[in-house]
Amino acid sequence: MGSNGTATAVDPTALAPPPSEGRLITVLSIDGGGIRGLIPATIIACLEAKLQELDGPDARIADYFDVIAGTSTGALITAMLAAPDENKRPLFAAKDLSTFYLENGPKIFPQRNGIWFLKKITSMASAVMGPKYDGSFLRDKIKSLTHDVKVADTVTNVVVPAFDVKNLQPVIFSTYEAKSDPLKNAKLADICISTAAAPTYFPAHHFTVHDNNNNNKKPPREYHLVDGGVAANNPTMVAMSMLTREVLRRNPDFTPGKPTEYRNYLIISIGTGSPKQAKQYTAPDCAKWGLIQWIYNGGFTPIIDIFSHASSDMVDIHAEVLFASLKCKENYLRIQDDSLTGDTSSVDIATKENMEKLIDIGKELLKKPVARVNIDTGMYEPVAGEGSNEDALGRFAKMLSDELRLRKKNYNSY
Repeated sequence: MGSNGTATAVDPTALAPPPSEGRLITVLSIDGGGIRGLIPATIIACLEAKLQELDGPDARIADYFDVIAGTSTGALITAMLAAPDENKRPLFAAKDLSTFYLENGPKIFPQRNGIWFLKKITSMASAVMGPKYDGSFLRDKIKSLTHDVKVADTVTNVVVPAFDVKNLQPVIFSTYEAKSDPLKNAKLADICISTAAAPTYFPAHHFTVHDNNNNNKKPPREYHLVDGGVAANNPTMVAMSMLTREVLRRNPDFTPGKPTEYRNYLIISIGTGSPKQAKQYTAPDCAKWGLIQWIYNGGFTPIIDIFSHASSDMVDIHAEVLFASLKCKENYLRIQDDSLTGDTSSVDIATKENMEKLIDIGKELLKKPVARVNIDTGMYEPVAGEGSNEDALGRFAKMLSDELRLRKKNYNSY
């Protein structure tokens, strides 16, 4: 305790001890959603600010989470929060995430100029003939940020799903696996480019990982990957499964009898918004569609939208029921807006006006009451007595700070 009787602030910049030194396993999960990544970027900035109020201006998101999981644009945020700078600290502060999107979004998703119907014809043609964007700027930007950093080098554990089109199966990259399997220790740039390679939007990504161990060297492994949203647009359950796998492998970070049960997980899952309340599509409309309309309709990509939202919602339903059954609903916070309309529901309209609207949606979402999904309707319904999402982030920030303080106390007592 400090001389005034208050708790001494924990130093978050020192290496955080593993979960075996505390009571909880902490997870931050970030959905995919293209330029709508501005919504979780705004939410995460609020959370980091609250952690800094407790532990000082040097506190960073990565100091408090055992795992940061991200899909597509969520993986890009994950990389920025967990990739090391020259001082082995996180590359980005959360407050700078939105600036990154504002500066680079229009170059990642270059908008077509011209007459409306000509733009529509061009978009339809590109949807049939090849990816809408060549992805060159995104690839160069990610490589310039992360250089040769590999998954095993991140300042906290990351989990990023992608999908291998050659083997028709999900591929999950995690720091835990990368430290034990050299063929899963890919460059962070390669996995971010891969998990962002949304079909019809960006080209698939191919790369090879080599085993540099001279003793008992394994053959190189090829990856042929597209958007992780094909498998898990909401990576919450992927992160939980990978953690459980480490427990089963007897990873020393997870001591038996310590916080290895799901009721001891503390999870913040942040969505990128959906147009659910807008009721964008109807069965009579869809019944008339052929291949082209399912791929491209009115500036949107229905088949991609349907798969990604279904993936996210199924994970949320699963997590909601799981934590309710364990009588620890308060340990799971899902922040999602299901009322997007028009341009804000698009993944690639990166105009200044639309990006600013997305930031405003994130700010308004902070003010909205904590909500949980109704399993029957899929809609998010306010929860009485839990305040706003910002209030909930404040409570989670206190739990995260207390957990880090406990771990350091236990670790330093040896």
